[in-house]
Amino acid sequence: MSKPPQHRWRRSLSRRSFLHITTTVGTGVLASPSLLRAKSPNEKLNVALIGVGNKGEANRAGVAGENIVALCDVDEKMLNAAAAKHPTARTYRDFRRMLEQKDIDAVVVTVPDHVHAVAAMAAMQLGKHVYCEKPLTHDIWEARQLALTARQYKVATQMGNGGHASERLRTAVEWVQAGVIGDVREVHAWSNRPIWPQGIARPMDRPDVPKYLDWDLWLGPAPERPYHPAYHPFKWRGFWDFGTGALGDMGCHIIDAAFWALDLGAPVAVEAESSDVNGETAPSWSIVRYEFPQRGNKPAVKLTWYDGGKLPSRDLFEVGPDQKLDDNGSLFVGEKGKLALDYKGVRLIPERKDFQPPPKTVPRSPGHYTEWIAACKGGAPAMSNFGYAGSLTEAVLLGNVALRVGKKIEWDAQNLQVRNAPEAAQYIRRQYRKGWGW
Repeated sequence: MSKPPQHRWRRSLSRRSFLHITTTVGTGVLASPSLLRAKSPNEKLNVALIGVGNKGEANRAGVAGENIVALCDVDEKMLNAAAAKHPTARTYRDFRRMLEQKDIDAVVVTVPDHVHAVAAMAAMQLGKHVYCEKPLTHDIWEARQLALTARQYKVATQMGNGGHASERLRTAVEWVQAGVIGDVREVHAWSNRPIWPQGIARPMDRPDVPKYLDWDLWLGPAPERPYHPAYHPFKWRGFWDFGTGALGDMGCHIIDAAFWALDLGAPVAVEAESSDVNGETAPSWSIVRYEFPQRGNKPAVKLTWYDGGKLPSRDLFEVGPDQKLDDNGSLFVGEKGKLALDYKGVRLIPERKDFQPPPKTVPRSPGHYTEWIAACKGGAPAMSNFGYAGSLTEAVLLGNVALRVGKKIEWDAQNLQVRNAPEAAQYIRRQYRKGWGW
């Protein structure tokens, strides 16, 4: 098991006050739960938002019942739009400067994947609760570090896979765990993503950086490259330096049900096929096959992921040739039948007219954001906290490692190593641009 990070946050734009605070956190002083001011359920949290455009707007609305005290975005247009809704909130372009403020209780991170870990880690090091969008991190090592740090500093955390709180997903978990379809040895999960460019080369022209955008801050820990509208504000997802492709974007949603219901943990091997893979962007389609070992009395499981228009065999669904599958979903194949989960709900294949659902054993959610807010105020941990979400993210992102290595990989989860491909190390833990590590 990896050791918790030593919490020596570095930045090129150092300030004495910031370094003093992080040094104190590194000794455990600020992070000690006894020194954090507890909020009662009736008090409002002081929340800061890192990233306020696009999905950041939805997350802002999700926590708007609390005190929004600070807003941060590298895009001034997005920042100004959010500030108009919270005129008393302070505004920042650099989240590191914002996190120096001592009145912030909790932070919502809604930025491109490559900045998730550095922003979430900086906040947790300062004893602040964190909600972070999915995938939790850009690489596997980061996911392990965030999970360890959240546990060490006892902060309330939640990943933004909102479906985890849904009735349909928790119902599917209950039915599978109750043995409704018997032992499950096979799962299929698919998505209609990418809906952005993938399988393309890096743009070579160099347009001017818009005056409203701080491009250096947008790059954050990623390697330097010229600005291009191919990246900001949305199409970055396909580029390896910034995003994690269709699998990273949707895997933490769609594989979630199987990961939870079957207690999958870490795979032991992963193999992928796809359209051409290049060093710049994820492929336009992929099929990724995960092998999970036996877990106690639970049998080994083979889980197959499909994206970019690829789908499981229609025969598995027992549907006619004209019946369309949902754009995103999963199918559990059990020894007594099959269970399908998609945006329409949960159903058994074949349908059982006399079926009586098992008792509800999974707690129902008051709402994905509400779970996290309650945890921040001393309630039960949110159910997609970084402990759970970190492990899910590790498994999901391992599929991208297999894609990039180009062969079946054997995974050593304890040591975060691919046994048969040492060249995979660069994809498990990336190198940060100078001044952006911890």
